[in-house]
Amino acid sequence: MLPNLVVDTTVLPPADRFAFWYALVAQETAPAHISSGHLDDFVAYAQAIDLGRIRMTSLRYPSLDSIRPTKLVRRADCDVYQLALPLTGRSTLIQDRTESTLEAAHHFTLLDIARPHVARHRVDGPGLATTITVQMPHAALPLAPDRLRRLLATPMPSRVGVGGLLVHHLRSIASHPEQFEPAQAEILGGVAVDLLTAALAQYLDIEDTLSPEARQTTLRARVVDFIDRHLDSNELSPSSVAAAHHISPRSLHRLFEAESTTVAELIRAKRLEQCRRDLGNPLLRQPIQAIAARWGFPDKAHFSRLFRAHYGRSPQEYRAGVARQDR
Repeated sequence: MLPNLVVDTTVLPPADRFAFWYALVAQETAPAHISSGHLDDFVAYAQAIDLGRIRMTSLRYPSLDSIRPTKLVRRADCDVYQLALPLTGRSTLIQDRTESTLEAAHHFTLLDIARPHVARHRVDGPGLATTITVQMPHAALPLAPDRLRRLLATPMPSRVGVGGLLVHHLRSIASHPEQFEPAQAEILGGVAVDLLTAALAQYLDIEDTLSPEARQTTLRARVVDFIDRHLDSNELSPSSVAAAHHISPRSLHRLFEAESTTVAELIRAKRLEQCRRDLGNPLLRQPIQAIAARWGFPDKAHFSRLFRAHYGRSPQEYRAGVARQDR
């Protein structure tokens, strides 16, 4: 599992919760003046994950206002950018005379912690707001500071284009940090920085300035996203993937050389994982052969051999084991 810090204010007495959260925000993000209508019983959660040069934090909290004035900025040596991705609730952000309201799960934005800003987070109903933040040094983003300044507090799409790939990457890490090894942390952070750089460059229409490494990372992410969306297609193959991205099969192979896998192996592993999930779903009582065929394995015997080699059990044994656990 990736190294992470988990915080739950409900383990503290209600009177101590807000003070603890206030100190946590100052430590994990940047000092700010925070106010809320829930000071008497501040229920909030946080999970911080170190990814090499960057730090990603998943936050859940009630409605609040956060103001980082010039006075607090001057006290700290904090040349850091912060990506803000609201998943639920409404977030209004103000920086450098730009004010915007981000639509949850539709937009992300960039803030400069070294400059004053205001953030207002509101929750509709009794639940909590949910936000993912990513902090990185200014030097981590290889784009001109004057260009990045034009984007501060500007809503950028998080469901389409490179922004969608970036958000998918971040949410997969935040949702399941246990699926990654600690040694992968720096690689995952590097991918996030490359995707963010590409998303910002795409928004600024300066993609031609990206480094070859950032372009390769973005293309790899696009390829994996394409594979995920076409796993149930009989036409999915390395050749069809290459054609869809206007590159040769040889170029596609080179793109994944550093990943210790081929595109064919990646497709097969992802399809096997979909089969495993369906076999473990107690509400899905389809025959094993039907599940296998749906995910591109029409030959029952071949599928059974692949599944056993990958998971150490036959499909029948796996399904029976899950059923016993559910009793």
